[in-house]
Amino acid sequence: MRQAGRSLPEYRAVREGISMLESCLTPQIVHEITLQPVRRHGVDAAIFFSDIVIPLKLAGIGVDIVAGVGPVIANPIRSSADLERLTPISSASLTPIRQAAKSVVQDLGHIPLIAFGGAPFTLASYLIEGGPSRDLPVSRAMMRENPELWETILTWCAEITASFIEAQVISGASAFQVFDSWAGKLRPDEYRRYAAPYSRHLLDSLSHLVDASGQRVPRIHFGVGTSGILRDMADVGATALGVDAATHLADVEKLVGRRLPIQGNIDPGMLDAPWSELSKHIDDVLESGRNAPGHVVNLGHGVPPTTDPEVLTRIVTYVHEVTASW
Repeated sequence: MRQAGRSLPEYRAVREGISMLESCLTPQIVHEITLQPVRRHGVDAAIFFSDIVIPLKLAGIGVDIVAGVGPVIANPIRSSADLERLTPISSASLTPIRQAAKSVVQDLGHIPLIAFGGAPFTLASYLIEGGPSRDLPVSRAMMRENPELWETILTWCAEITASFIEAQVISGASAFQVFDSWAGKLRPDEYRRYAAPYSRHLLDSLSHLVDASGQRVPRIHFGVGTSGILRDMADVGATALGVDAATHLADVEKLVGRRLPIQGNIDPGMLDAPWSELSKHIDDVLESGRNAPGHVVNLGHGVPPTTDPEVLTRIVTYVHEVTASW
């Protein structure tokens, strides 16, 4: 998960006195933070250091990331009159993203870089609510009462995120992951109506991307609290399905069949447990993922900032050792 760096002292040293948004738009900082978990832990891929609201920033939306709160929008989009503020991302504004991705890929060598962006529903929830929201009241009202406005906003979110991800991929990223942090707040019928079409639009917009060998770039779709909508998430066009820690991997086959490789799902809440307990949990994750068409071993959500980095390194080494003979 992309937050692996934030538990590292070297991450905190680089970020000292520098805001999150400034860090994400400074190629040298993005380069360093992206590489830190690879150097420290020996993971098999890097994930581009950024934030899902960066496309909003690049499109001219007033956004800040407030410590202890999260993304805060200065003037939320809540009416048709606000739509004039929704403009495309210019190619020039994506320059620092392309520069950072190219430099990271050059230094990674044979290790792949995973690009990432936010799913339209999650991005729109910040844009409409004005910040993180437990119940999404303004968004829910808009869904019901002004579906045309909802469609316009979600479509725009899909298109600016597509530009953001494409900039990373054409600069050398080998795959990309779409995060839908708030999709789990929706019932299956709500997800199908109000979120899935726009995630599909995002993924369709990126379906032309291919790697050096001409193969379509792999697309991972991940959400939090999504056991009730995994089947629907699997239908929007991804080539791998991320699973959070609340869903046992053995249950994924029952929910969606064996259509897609899976990603996940070591519980971040277990990272401070005694190694005897944590290793048993990892064994269970590995074993329960063996029936899938493929398994990207990962956490089921982000790394808590208080995590001991040595534990993460030990997990990577352990997984490599256990699976070496498979």
